Amino acid sequence: MADPLYKIMTKRTLEEAERIGQFAGSSDDLRDGFIHLSAAHQLEGTLAKHFPGQDDLVLVAIDAMRLGPCLKWETSRGGALFPHLYAVLDLSLVLWCEPLIIGEDGLHRLPERVAA
Repeated sequence: MADPLYKIMTKRTLEEAERIGQFAGSSDDLRDGFIHLSAAHQLEGTLAKHFPGQDDLVLVAIDAMRLGPCLKWETSRGGALFPHLYAVLDLSLVLWCEPLIIGEDGLHRLPERVAA
C-alpha cells in the first residue's frame, strides 16, 4: 500500500462533504481546477503557509492508490512536486480523519500516525 495523501480542511467543510459523500474542493481548489493535496512531508509547510493559527482544522488521510489517473504530481511551491486531484474526492477513499491541535508554540501538531 502506498503512503496516504492528505487534505487539510475545516471541520465544517468535512461535515458538509460527509453529508453528501464527496468533496468537490475548497474555494481555492475550485479556483485552481483541482483539489490540493499534500504528502506527509509537505504537511508542516502547507499548514504554516496556508493555515497559520487556524484552530478548526481536520486532517483527512486518503488512499492514494485508489485515486487513479486523476491524481497528478505537479510543480508547485518552491519547485516541489505536489499531488493534485483533478476530480471530486469520493469519501469512500478516506482512510481516517483527525482534528489538528495547535500546540503552545502556535504550531499545529500532526497526528502520530502521520509518518513524514
